[in-house]
Amino acid sequence: MRHSTLPPDPAGDRHWRGDARLATGCALGFLVMTLVVDGEAGTLTLTRALLWFALSVALFAVLLPHRVTAGPGWLTVDSPLLRRTVHTDALTVVRQYGDVSARLFLRDTYGQWLEMDPRVLVANPLLWHELDTGMRRSMERGTLRQGTDVLRQLGQLIDDETARSVLRASGIA
Repeated sequence: MRHSTLPPDPAGDRHWRGDARLATGCALGFLVMTLVVDGEAGTLTLTRALLWFALSVALFAVLLPHRVTAGPGWLTVDSPLLRRTVHTDALTVVRQYGDVSARLFLRDTYGQWLEMDPRVLVANPLLWHELDTGMRRSMERGTLRQGTDVLRQLGQLIDDETARSVLRASGIA
């Protein structure tokens, strides 16, 4: 039996496609509604149509969620304009900002950094597993100097949510 040298498939946000479809639908709905209303009012011109199109593209860009993927030793956040990757097995700093709209900030020893919504990790245990594994390697190597408490709290939140999901699925809760 031969072992494959290909890396395993990366873990990704399982809700991203649905959120991207929603962003697309909202932007297209906005475009169609504005064109219809402007056309019915008799004020639709090429310039106005291009303006409505540009506003629809801007709405899509605002609504499109960042795509989060992770694999052994790395975590990537893709936005429409930018891609950021950190080495999770070489983390130096982990911080969480905000309460209502929390942001998780990660920096590695190579100077790379990213920000992400921690709710993505709560909703995707495979992403959390990759980050947690890398974070443990960072702690073993002694590179993670700030943020172990943040990751511990996030881990407890994810464990609690996973337990609640299992109880709901089994009909106990």
